[in-house]
Amino acid sequence: LLERTLELLEGRMSCAVIAGDQQTDNDARRLAGRGARVRQIETGSACHLDATQIAAVLDAVCEDDTRLLLIENVGNLVCPAAFDLGEHRRVTLLSVTEGEDKPLKYPLPFHDADLVLITKTDLLPHLDWDRRACHAALGQVGFGGRLIEVSARSGEGLDEWIEWLTAVAAEGPVNCPH
Repeated sequence: LLERTLELLEGRMSCAVIAGDQQTDNDARRLAGRGARVRQIETGSACHLDATQIAAVLDAVCEDDTRLLLIENVGNLVCPAAFDLGEHRRVTLLSVTEGEDKPLKYPLPFHDADLVLITKTDLLPHLDWDRRACHAALGQVGFGGRLIEVSARSGEGLDEWIEWLTAVAAEGPVNCPH
């Protein structure tokens, strides 16, 4: 999804990405050349990024014309949820392959999200996934933000996702440290 997002935003606005993983720079290498400045943070044994790590790489990834900074936290859904990275908006991804009850099992990342992206919707014909149950679960955990269903493969919902990001970017530039 991040790859497709950068492809769709290329030429429309200046973007930067901070990608977090415990090991490897695979994500940064995969995202390189997609129209955004990218910086990888390896956390070692830690299961999340923290604000200090973000601040340490802002100069390297952020320029005066940066309109959108995307932070991809370490791949775990639960561990990163409690840490404030200084973000202006928080987006939580829920893959249809994870099940519609995931918000009930792990409420914090959904409760605190400004936007939930339900991803991999192209797989729905092959799954017993209950859209109404998922929406009900999100309501039960107090999610009050926007919900967009997307598929990076088919393109479903990507226009709405890009529109949301464009509106966020229009609120003002990223506060770069220089």
